[in-house]
Amino acid sequence: MSNVWVVKDADGNVTNAGVSADEAFMEANFEFYEAYVEPEAPALTAEQEARQWRDLELITTDYIVPLSDHPSRTATMAYRVALRDWPSTADFPATKPTL
Repeated sequence: MSNVWVVKDADGNVTNAGVSADEAFMEANFEFYEAYVEPEAPALTAEQEARQWRDLELITTDYIVPLSDHPSRTATMAYRVALRDWPSTADFPATKPTL
């Protein structure tokens, strides 16, 4: 059984969301409690996954924006524009922009 518990009041409202104890302690000290169940992360749609990838690509190329003398700045800036425009194209999310 769980070693982490959620304590509730008589109306079912959570009063403490994370008591780490054995069940005997919980039974002796609290009237309303239940085992804590870790919530599952919701499954992402293809569009959400594509947007996460795009956001990460934009973050990883942020450093080039202020560097006017970077050797691949022109190509990277064009890539960043393609990344920003990608969700509004017919290719989204199937075909990712490339650098």
